[in-house]
Amino acid sequence: MGKSAPNNALTDVDGLMVGHFTDLSAASGVTVIMAPGGAVAGVDVRGSAPGTRETDLLNPVNLVDTVHAVVLAGGSAFGLSAVDGVVRWLAGKGWGFPVDERHVAPVVPAAVLFDLGRGKQYVPPIGPDWGRAACESAQAGPVDMGTVGAGTGAVAGSIKGGLGTAGERLENCLTVGALVAVNSLGSVINPSTGQPWEIGLELESEFGEMGRRVVKLPTASEQAPVGNTAIGAVAVDATLTKAQATKIAQMAQDGLARAIRPAHTMFDGDTIFCLATGKRDLPDTPGFFVAPKAATINELGRAAADCMSRAVIHAVLSAESLGTMTAFRDLEQRND
Repeated sequence: MGKSAPNNALTDVDGLMVGHFTDLSAASGVTVIMAPGGAVAGVDVRGSAPGTRETDLLNPVNLVDTVHAVVLAGGSAFGLSAVDGVVRWLAGKGWGFPVDERHVAPVVPAAVLFDLGRGKQYVPPIGPDWGRAACESAQAGPVDMGTVGAGTGAVAGSIKGGLGTAGERLENCLTVGALVAVNSLGSVINPSTGQPWEIGLELESEFGEMGRRVVKLPTASEQAPVGNTAIGAVAVDATLTKAQATKIAQMAQDGLARAIRPAHTMFDGDTIFCLATGKRDLPDTPGFFVAPKAATINELGRAAADCMSRAVIHAVLSAESLGTMTAFRDLEQRND
């Protein structure tokens, strides 16, 4: 295992920026992960109620292997409209797949979560303007967490969900990061201990005092079907093929399943993207009978899963209560 990356965020992966648009009154928002120089991408969809855009494009057998942004949004099916604003904003910058001498077509896969009925209006007024606003706020460096962006109206089991991120610098100097909006049917908190399931993955006291709280979980209220989903992305600064990126996205889902129990249910649309910015070469695996680079892919996948688990915990620990959704920080402390 390596050590925490400098910002402990997806943006520790060179070549990526993250921006949010948050509407607290609507209890919804948009998060954009931007790759101005492009990134090879893969995706893994495990939940049975996904809401996605351009995920088929990321199948390793298909033509385009480079994306220019990934959008995570609230608003359920309505949230996919935010991607139009992102595509137009990127095109205005000239960032995209060249289609002729003057025009580009940005490739922007996306996933949405269900947060309808949690704000002032049942359907939040999400649209292209929200996507453009998220692009305008995008930057490298620290990433806001909790009740922001795609995590604004999220719930996690019986408590407030949110948006979290984490990063790890490996011993081979490669960097891995994860970012996730947690809106899950399953719980991030172990009811037996009152702490997150994967609290033991903490690096360098990253969870602070909040991570040492032991809480009483409220009783879960009945939720409408398809009212859930965890959506996110992992990233590496290595050069990967689309098949390798897909494998790492698949392994990252293990981190989601360890940190959220149960995960990948009939009412979740769990979707994880993987972005590879290609800033560093992928070390070869020695040995005639070993697939080239296989051991490094294993380590990147392990780190992606661990970063995903840690990002899930950060999402819940950083969240603030909103409306009727009570955050971890506001739960009653256990005394046993």
